[in-house]
Parts: sequence; C-alpha cells; structure tokens
Amino acid sequence: MQSQQARQNTGQAKLNPLVILLLALLLWLPGAVQAAFWPREDRVPGGIAIIEIPQRSESAPHVFFNDRRVYTARHDGRWYAWVGIPLSQSPGLVAALWRTRDGDVPLAFEVNHKDYPEQRLNVEPRHVDLSPEDLARVRRETPELRGAMDIFRPAQEQLPSEVTLPLEGRRTSPFGFRRVFNDQPRNPHNGLDIAAPQGTPIVAALPGRIVAQNHYFFNGKTVVIDHGQGMTSMYCHMHAFADLKVGDRVEAGQVIGQIGTTGRSTGPHLHWTMSLNGARVDPDLFLPAP
Repeated sequence: MQSQQARQNTGQAKLNPLVILLLALLLWLPGAVQAAFWPREDRVPGGIAIIEIPQRSESAPHVFFNDRRVYTARHDGRWYAWVGIPLSQSPGLVAALWRTRDGDVPLAFEVNHKDYPEQRLNVEPRHVDLSPEDLARVRRETPELRGAMDIFRPAQEQLPSEVTLPLEGRRTSPFGFRRVFNDQPRNPHNGLDIAAPQGTPIVAALPGRIVAQNHYFFNGKTVVIDHGQGMTSMYCHMHAFADLKVGDRVEAGQVIGQIGTTGRSTGPHLHWTMSLNGARVDPDLFLPAP
C-alpha cells in the first residue's frame, strides 16, 4: 500500500527518488497487484456475477444472494462478490444484498437468458425407476450431500494463481445440459464430465478440507471439498478413494481418488461440480479462457 508520504504535497518533504522507485516496483509486482485466481464472469443461470462492493475497509463485507452468504475477494484494494447464479434462476434484474450497519444495500445485476442443449442417455433402469429401498437411500443421502456442498466457513483458503484441472481427458458432457435418462426428463447436468480410463488419478482443483467422502446412490464414490466462504467442489463416480478422510486438508493438485463408473454412470469418467453460495455453477468459468 502506498505511503501517505508519497503524495506530492508542497508542504511535505519529498521522498528520496530511490525509495520512490522501489515503491513503484513493489506495486508492479504481480503478487502485490493481482489477487489469486479470478473466475470468469457469465451472468446467466449457472454462471457467476462479479460485483464490486463499495467498501474500502480491511474487513470482509457480508453479501447475500437468495439468503445465502456470498464469497468475497479483494483485488487491488477493492472488494468484489462472486455471486453464484443457480441454474433455476429466471432471467431478469436481480440483486445481491450487501449488509451494512445502516441496513441492506442492494447490488443489482441482470441475469441473461441462456439455452442449454438437451442430452439423452441410457442407464441402468434401477437408476431411473427407483425401488422403495433405493428411494429411501436417496432420501437419506441427499441432506448429507447437500449439507456438504452448501457449507459456509468464513475462513478463506490461500488460493493459488489458477485452478488445477482435476484430470486431463475427453470432455463428454458440458455443464447445464438438460438431461433425459431412459426417455425420462431429470435434473439439468450440474457439473462437467471428463472421461478417462478407470484408475486414472483425480486431483483436487483447489486447496481445502474434505467435508464428505462416501458412496452415494446417484453420484457413486464421491469426495466434496470445502474451499472456504461457500465455495465447494465435488468429484463423483470414483473407482477408489485416496488414503484420506473427512476433515483432512488437501492441497491443489493432490490426488484424492481414481476415475471410475460408480453410481448413475455410462462409463469411466469424472463428474466435477463447483458451487458458490449454494448454487452449482459452470466449472469452466474457474479455468483459463480457451
């Protein structure tokens, strides 16, 4: 941060030119100006709105969207909210709420329309027409999985300069596809599918701590990682877990499991989901632009 003595006021002594040069160099260092990775913005259902917050204090602002606390990040002395927009969000003018001592301040933005393609898949009938036993299992598992994905921990991880792709492979199903299984419409695809041979290592996209690790009916063997401030990632359909457990901390690029085809799956692949403030958002927005 620039010293007050650097202001060119005639009533104040001037800094040594060498000191001024050193300050300028420090301000131009990437670590001093750039925040860690920054997602790409796409104000559509399933996208991210990045909104500047008119707050200059050091403490993190409290912002909410759809009654959920929003991830905030500081860049170049300014605060921004990374608002996850649910796939179910209707297009139009909406507002996040910045909570201040004087009341809530609306931070309005427009959600644009987006058409997602339809995708038809054939899977085992038991994963579409559920038996009473399987339905009971899903009802038990859903709160656990949703609770892990929607967790909010105020602490923020020290994020790297970019997100690590969980594995290299063929992208088979992009985010947002309107899914039809065995001719029956189901929920939209809330992640990115990457195919690879069974046993291929899967790595964590970002640092964080494991908040769920279990074998679920639809998702198969799944790991959920909490990255702080309501940002989470989920990795599904694994063949096997790494030697880790709930509560363990992982680094970006650390192996967390192996590619598999457990759960409702048509072949060995990773289903990778990213979530902000309880909204599943396109993982591609966390990766560098192609």
